[in-house]
Amino acid sequence: MLRSDHLQGGLQAALACEVARASVGGLEPPCNSTRPVTRNISYVRYNQAMPNYATFLPDINVQPALYPLLDALPGKLAQAFDPSTHGDLSRWQDVLARLPVLQASRIDLDADAPCIGLPGDSNADIRQAIEGQLKKLHPWRKGPYLVHGVHIDSEWRSDLKWRRLSGHIEPLRGRTVLDVGCGNGYHCWRMAGMRAKLVIGIDPTLLSVIQFQAIKHFTGEYPVHVLPLGIEEMPGKLAAFDTVFSMGVLYHRRSPLDHLLELRGLLRTGGELVLETLVIHGGEREVLIPEGRYARMRNVWFIPSCAMLEGWLKRCGFRDVRLLDVTQTTPTEQRATDWMRFQSLQDCLDPATPALTVEGLPSPVRAIFLAKN
Repeated sequence: MLRSDHLQGGLQAALACEVARASVGGLEPPCNSTRPVTRNISYVRYNQAMPNYATFLPDINVQPALYPLLDALPGKLAQAFDPSTHGDLSRWQDVLARLPVLQASRIDLDADAPCIGLPGDSNADIRQAIEGQLKKLHPWRKGPYLVHGVHIDSEWRSDLKWRRLSGHIEPLRGRTVLDVGCGNGYHCWRMAGMRAKLVIGIDPTLLSVIQFQAIKHFTGEYPVHVLPLGIEEMPGKLAAFDTVFSMGVLYHRRSPLDHLLELRGLLRTGGELVLETLVIHGGEREVLIPEGRYARMRNVWFIPSCAMLEGWLKRCGFRDVRLLDVTQTTPTEQRATDWMRFQSLQDCLDPATPALTVEGLPSPVRAIFLAKN
């Protein structure tokens, strides 16, 4: 039975914008369909602070395990999108308001650069306008994307990470998925491309959420949502997700074991954790705790060896722990571009000894673990 009280109150009442109602008839088109995507969609007018979350309501309302999240969301959204706490929010919202409404003749979320629309769906002036507006949301950390012929060449080649793991995880078709620290939602779209039933990304960085909204403006209403939350704001022991991803988050946590326990609490029994994080080469008792910065980052706390991290996972109650991949991060995968003009990996490595960071510590190596709850 649907929780109609939630649909008509709570979160809906908290929406501080004019929301759009989406009417999508029939079955969802294949994510790699080359046929026109026919949808009757009234797009949101981004003339107030909060983006449109109206379509989140029916997606979440049919899953009772997610009701605690729905209960907690109104206040958290209102706080996150309080204009008085974000000096750039009105500027970002103006970017969203100026994005043209286009019909995408093709949507392929299973491509290295998720493809939304083709160059022929618009003209050169419109493509130039799209690029100009999206670049105002600089820096784009995760990607790439291809939006009506505009290539968003992000700092990270996030597709390389996806290639390393996508063929080894449990199939996502029909699953409810959470991506913790999702950034602008690049991997959320790739999860949708694998036919996940519902994908929820969480990230406390508001610019990342706005970037996601910009991409969603062009895709239409897929069951993919990014919420401006940190994992500590999620209801405890929700046990609602079939798969939980945590990629590039663990080393930013002051208490890595608490983070692993939080992740486990979000998974249903038998659900799968996909964990990607920085590691060092070493034995089961070795962990790097930077005294100051690591690769110019202030908020890196613990970088364990793979053996130690496996022990942490088991100690936190995970089973069937498996090391999937260990890869040295290189400037091929992380670099400055026109869409991210700040310092990147190359600026964080010792020019004379690239195997070390500028602080003299081992340069970044990332591991991917799979584990079951």
